[in-house]
Amino acid sequence: MNIGSKNKKRVVLPSRPDPPTVDQMLEDVGRAAPDDPVFSILQRTGQDSARPADGDVETRFQQCRQYLELNERLQEVRGRLLQQREELRAAGEQLESDVMEVKGQTL
Repeated sequence: MNIGSKNKKRVVLPSRPDPPTVDQMLEDVGRAAPDDPVFSILQRTGQDSARPADGDVETRFQQCRQYLELNERLQEVRGRLLQQREELRAAGEQLESDVMEVKGQTL
């Protein structure tokens, strides 16, 4: 018997609190002082504007569009690859069958 195991007590951690709602987060941000460290960090990193610039919105929109188009193309290619895999599997089975038939004829 391990001596250390007698002294170990199981620690029960408290459950996690529910995450704040959007309204609670907005209220918290609204009550924050202008010199709150979060706002000073955002200013230093150039992220202090509440809305992205129009150019940023357009760039992100184009990136999203390209992502969706690429995702659609990938899904199409995936479907073709699955079909080709099935055709190759069927061709392999047919080849094995033909080889067995040829072997049976030569014996």
